[in-house]
Amino acid sequence: MLSPTTLDPASVVATPAPGRACGSCTLCCKVYDVPAVESAAGQWCRHTKQGRGCAIHATRPDHCRAFHCLWMTEAWLGPEWKPDRAKMVLSLDPVSRHMNVQVDPGQPNAWRREPYYGQLKRWAVSSLAQKRHVLVHLNKITTVVLPDRDVNLGVFAPGDRMVARERMTPNGLVVEVEKISAAA
Repeated sequence: MLSPTTLDPASVVATPAPGRACGSCTLCCKVYDVPAVESAAGQWCRHTKQGRGCAIHATRPDHCRAFHCLWMTEAWLGPEWKPDRAKMVLSLDPVSRHMNVQVDPGQPNAWRREPYYGQLKRWAVSSLAQKRHVLVHLNKITTVVLPDRDVNLGVFAPGDRMVARERMTPNGLVVEVEKISAAA
């Protein structure tokens, strides 16, 4: 499983929706690891000029050039989901199609505020049929948002993976999630 905070340009190429632009939003420059510019998740990239964009925009690496968050690519997401307003960056994992929610460590509870938390729960419900999940990442810590609860899986090391199992209970279907360590 690719670290949820690392950008892989081959996996995130997307086209912005008509009328969408980053503008002064630079939150992706804070919440992802970008090895090409020695940027660590949770800290502003040294090339970011907050409120103005990237100081090396014309020569930025492919990692940055190829990435567009879901707010940029999906016109159905309202203005409240623009990362600089929501304090989180949404993306889809290109393989699993899990929704990744990278939270600004300066606003660690942003994902728990409304209207965001309620919508994350609704997405968690609607994603179950496709065996997809909503994963909230705060720096290196991952929490799975399930319809009935949130499960903190902790830090994912290279090679770790998430496993989800469904089981029927007297109250209906329950999903259990756990992290499987690469060392296991």
